[in-house]
Amino acid sequence: MPSNKGKDEDNKGTSQRGFASMDEEKQREIASKGGRAAHEKGTAHEFNSEEAREAGRAAHEKGTAHEFTSEEAREAGRKGGYAAHERGTAHEFSSEEAREAGRKGGQSGGKGRSEEDDESSSSTRGGTSEQHAKAGSQSHKNR
Repeated sequence: MPSNKGKDEDNKGTSQRGFASMDEEKQREIASKGGRAAHEKGTAHEFNSEEAREAGRAAHEKGTAHEFTSEEAREAGRKGGYAAHERGTAHEFSSEEAREAGRKGGQSGGKGRSEEDDESSSSTRGGTSEQHAKAGSQSHKNR
């Protein structure tokens, strides 16, 4: 007679033991601990930008990627900016770079806008390029 050891009638022969049988939250918790330990040991894989892009594409294709709300995206960007400044890895714009970024921002048409829209607005949506340059320069001084 075959043994039923490690089997469960509801799971049709699967064991109730092991990582795969745990709920997703418990799996995430354990995986997170492993990731932190690997970083502390210095053995964690550091993704380069191409690997990160590919992982993101794969997650989106599988439908497992997290879709950020606009609020989540703003908060992540804000935290990322602060963290980069705290680590000393944030890019410090020169006055000229800030002016150039403001100029380019003032000229960008934005998603879904037609050439007609661009011509009629004279690229002043959200302010003139001079206003953008001034704001970028002032923002840099305020830190």
